[in-house]
Amino acid sequence: MIRDMTKGNIPNHLINFSIPLILGNLFQLTYNAVDSIVLGRFAGVDALAAVGTANPIMSIMILGITGLCIGASVLMSEYFGAENSVKLKKTFATTLIAGTLFSVFVAVAGAVLSGLMLKAMQVPAEIFSQSRIYLQIIFLAMPFTYLYNAYAAAMRSVGDAKTPIRFLAMASILNGCLDIIFIVFLHWDVIGAGMATLLAEAFSALMCILYVYKKLPLLQLFRKDIVLDKDILKCTIENASVTALQQSCQPIGKLMIQGVINPLGVDVIAAFNAVNRVDDFAFTPQQSVSSSIMTLVAQNRGAKKSNRIKKGFFDGLLVEAGYWILICSAILLLREPIMRLFVGDTAPNMVKAGVDYLTLMAFFYLMPSFTNGVQGFFRGMGDMKITLICTCIQITVRFIFVYLLVPRIGLSGVAYASLIGWFFMLLAEIPYYFYRDKAMFSKLAN
Repeated sequence: MIRDMTKGNIPNHLINFSIPLILGNLFQLTYNAVDSIVLGRFAGVDALAAVGTANPIMSIMILGITGLCIGASVLMSEYFGAENSVKLKKTFATTLIAGTLFSVFVAVAGAVLSGLMLKAMQVPAEIFSQSRIYLQIIFLAMPFTYLYNAYAAAMRSVGDAKTPIRFLAMASILNGCLDIIFIVFLHWDVIGAGMATLLAEAFSALMCILYVYKKLPLLQLFRKDIVLDKDILKCTIENASVTALQQSCQPIGKLMIQGVINPLGVDVIAAFNAVNRVDDFAFTPQQSVSSSIMTLVAQNRGAKKSNRIKKGFFDGLLVEAGYWILICSAILLLREPIMRLFVGDTAPNMVKAGVDYLTLMAFFYLMPSFTNGVQGFFRGMGDMKITLICTCIQITVRFIFVYLLVPRIGLSGVAYASLIGWFFMLLAEIPYYFYRDKAMFSKLAN
């Protein structure tokens, strides 16, 4: 369903747009967690650690793709708000052509270079071969991942957040079923986890394509529409490349952190993989609210409605803070049972390290609720460079403190380093918002 956010109740738009994103992304995170839980219980700690070492590289790919699609989505949302359907369709076609070609190239190159990447991360020898084959399969799934994200971004740009998430939820269920078949019954271990992910990604991409050609004429592309518009490509790249770099900074930082974690042994690697899954459950809804802020701001920027932009931003921050209260309470109540889901009672040291980490992070999650909200506002306003700069500040500060703290206090050092990184990110974002406030809105008025 198309949603025009340039009119109507702003909090309702934000909440109704965010909820399907949150629910769908929680489904996706659930099937990622199922990978880890099934692997940990039926294939052992080594298999769980192997997937954990590959995850930062996998995250770089996925968030890089997401960044490209976010950048294009901002333009499409702006054209939708301005009621310019011709440019909307041209932008979608250009994004689809360029991104698909690029994702195929990266898939092939990544599959070939997987071993070198893992060696650079100092992956322990006992899990190296499992990590490599899992990563190679994930790289080969990349074109499907891109197609899903490109179509989902286009649908969200016209206010339809529910449909792509519905297909993502279906793919999540499919992935979980395939995990059980491939890992528990066929004993394919990490190969089974990788194949389940590849098939689920292909399914979600196919469902999005079929839906657009059946229900959304505004986004339907035929042979005459499949044209690479150079001017739009340049504009899309300017937006998307910065956003892709910004999105990739987080997993690049996690990749560097993984390099600090790996020498501490398999138990700590497995604990880090498990708590990263929990972090994802905390962060993804915050990012979903950020996406709703971005879409609302971009549509109203196209319609030149500055008052709705400001109100949407501050209402979005309130939604972010409300979510933090829920996730903080849930983590504090369930942190130990959550950790035991992954390995039961077979690895008490891993469970303790994870519980200590989550006890701290439950409170620290407040900080990214605000940083995500501010980032969504800047993206919606088309100010992509500041999102990259602030993310780089956060990642740099966090890695420095991980390097200093983790060898001394273990996994909890990652939590403290994250808090410090988010604090410095807000120190850059908040003054910039007030500095740029008048300039941005005076430009909008003209």
